[in-house]
Amino acid sequence: MVRHDALAPRPGTGPPMWEYQESRENPDLAGIRDRSGLWIDGEETEPLSGKWFSTIDPATEEHLSMVAEAGPADVERAVGAARDAAAGWAAMPATERAKSLFRLARLVQERSRELAVMDTRDGGKPIREARDVDLPLVAAHFFYHAGWADKLEYAFPGAEPRPMGVVGQVIPWNFPLLMAAWKVAPALATGNTVVLKPAETTPLSALRLAEVAAEAGLPPGVLNVIPGAGETGAELVGHRGVDKVAFTGSTQVGKEIRRRLAGSGKALTLELGGKGAHVVFEDAPLDQAVEGVVNGIFFNQGQVCCAGSRLLVQESVAPEFVDRLRRRLSTLRVGDPLDKNTDIGAINSAAQLQRITELVESGQEEGALIYQPPCELPERGFWFPPTLFTDVSQSHRIAREEIFGPVLSILTFRTPAEAVERANNTPYGLASGVWTSKGSRILWMADRLAAGVVWANTYNKFDPASPFGGVKESGFGREGGRHGLAAYLRGVG
Repeated sequence: MVRHDALAPRPGTGPPMWEYQESRENPDLAGIRDRSGLWIDGEETEPLSGKWFSTIDPATEEHLSMVAEAGPADVERAVGAARDAAAGWAAMPATERAKSLFRLARLVQERSRELAVMDTRDGGKPIREARDVDLPLVAAHFFYHAGWADKLEYAFPGAEPRPMGVVGQVIPWNFPLLMAAWKVAPALATGNTVVLKPAETTPLSALRLAEVAAEAGLPPGVLNVIPGAGETGAELVGHRGVDKVAFTGSTQVGKEIRRRLAGSGKALTLELGGKGAHVVFEDAPLDQAVEGVVNGIFFNQGQVCCAGSRLLVQESVAPEFVDRLRRRLSTLRVGDPLDKNTDIGAINSAAQLQRITELVESGQEEGALIYQPPCELPERGFWFPPTLFTDVSQSHRIAREEIFGPVLSILTFRTPAEAVERANNTPYGLASGVWTSKGSRILWMADRLAAGVVWANTYNKFDPASPFGGVKESGFGREGGRHGLAAYLRGVG
């Protein structure tokens, strides 16, 4: 005789179990070639270094392409091409520069499906994020900055804005094409030429962007792309022919770059690490806040510099909120990034997965309580399940160090003053979020939170007209908006 829970539906009599039908994007749309050379002076070229490296799909560990690795001689070539093109590009009528950027923006829109699949395969992020977030923002940044190209005197009235010259830019792997757009669009709109060093694990879309830019009519040498590892980036940053450096990446590397450039006369902007605080008050719309917290930490597998990786919940609603958050985690789908139903894709690399794993283990060893929903991970590739920690102390490593993965540390507070004190108790200061129904409280918190960006009843919302950047060890300088233009101009104060 089989006994059943009196409240449970009898077998065959309960509501139907809905299953997702796989909806997989075609991986061949990316058009990834077997070999991808450097892009210097308007054309693809073989590396003088003679070195090549393999870029792989982190979801399958499948080889995608052999990519040229730029050595010192290649950096010299790229900077020289940018220097040769600088005078002509700066002297070009601003309306013509704007036309080139407008054409580039339209071509990005036309080829957005191809570029989204490329970033998903090379980086591991879910296709719906690459398709619905990254690519629209890439096009928006080029459109926005194209509009400023012939209006700089209105952006900075009373000044005489002039381009810096040759800009060396080093970008990370978490948003390969979007980070390129954040850097390249304002630099080109203000009349500079660019040498871009993409991350070694995600070089493909930056190289494709250079091809699209040439198709849009950018003159040779205006945009150069030189893949490679840290040595390539260091060579570019220190090159005597570079007038301004823009770097997005780890705080440790950013500090080293600042030390190296001290006294060199080069302009510098840094967008570095973060340990964003998500503050939820008792009067917040809890279900809406749950969605915001999930987006804040699990978007792009938590591999976001401004991720809301520390959750501060008011003590009176903490048990209920954490319970709702756990239930929501059980609905997240982890798996094939090319499946349009996937919420959490692959971790970018084996090294990053090891870093996440090590920090999570430290959280358990230090006494925090871990929660991971039942989750079947693929056998191949680099994967980590969505993770919550409760009973977290401010002294725990998981509360202090940037994990850069799908891991949320939960702490509580009683008063707004305590919330501010806990939120600011970090060397980082990139972004924070506040959830409350009181507008006055939002403004009170925003005045006191030490963060470059404070979101109110939302998180991870970006617009090219809105400046983004950090304070403290999260860097200095802004990207986006009029403030971002100023970072690429002389004579504007």
